[in-house]
Amino acid sequence: MRRRPSRTEGGSAAGAPAAAPTPAALLALGLLWGGAALAAADPGPPRAPRMQFVPTPAGTYTLQRIQRCPEAQLLDASARRRSLSELTRGRITLLTFFYTYCTDPLGCPYAAGLMTLLRDRIVAEPDLRSQVRFVSISFDPAHDSPGQLRLYAHGLQGAAPFEWDFLTADSMRTLQPVLEDFGQDVRVELGRDGRPVRAINHMLKLFLIDASGTVREIYALDFLQPEVMLNDIRTLRLEAQQRPH
Repeated sequence: MRRRPSRTEGGSAAGAPAAAPTPAALLALGLLWGGAALAAADPGPPRAPRMQFVPTPAGTYTLQRIQRCPEAQLLDASARRRSLSELTRGRITLLTFFYTYCTDPLGCPYAAGLMTLLRDRIVAEPDLRSQVRFVSISFDPAHDSPGQLRLYAHGLQGAAPFEWDFLTADSMRTLQPVLEDFGQDVRVELGRDGRPVRAINHMLKLFLIDASGTVREIYALDFLQPEVMLNDIRTLRLEAQQRPH
C-alpha cells in the first residue's frame, strides 16, 4: 500500500513547504469559492474550488499518524459534561473548532456547509453512516453556552440520524490546553481599552481522527475538497476492516 504525500501544514501535496496564504491568495480563493461576480449583492455560499485532479481512490494509500487526541472535560449542547476522549474514539471523527456568530464566508460558515455536505454523503453509504461522527468545539465559552449551541445545531440537523456533537467549555482556561494540543491557532481582537471585541481570528482547520483517537489528517483552507475528504474517511474505514480482531 503506497503512502500518499502529506497534505498537512508541514508540506503541500507535492512535498514542498507550505507558505502562509497571502492576502492576494486569499482574495483569489474568495473569487473561486464565491462563484459569482463581486458586484453581485449576494453571491451565495462559498463553494470549493474546482478540482484540477482526480482524487486518489480510497484504500490505495495510507494516511500518516500525526498525533494522539488530547483529553478534556467539555460541555455538550444539553449541558452534560463529556470527555473529549469519549468523542474521539470508537468511530472515525471529523473535528473542527468554530464560534456560532462567525460571519467570515471562508471561515466557520464554510466549514459548517462543507460538513453538512459530507454528512449527507456519509449517511447515504450504509457502511459509513454508523462509523463516522462529527465534533464541533466552540472557541468562545463565554458566549457559546450550551443553549446557544442548541440554537446553532438546530439549523444543521439533517433528516437522517447522524452523530454531530457541538461542545463548549466551562472556561477559556479549560479550552486553552485543547487548542494548544491540537495546534489550533486563535487570536481574539482587542479594542482600544484592551478588552476583547468578540472578533476571533483563526486558521480554519478540520482534523480527521481514526477510531483509536489518532489524528490522521489535518485539512486547511486549501485542501478542503469534499471528494478527497470522503475518500480519506473511506480509507480509514477500510483500514479498520482489514485490521485483525
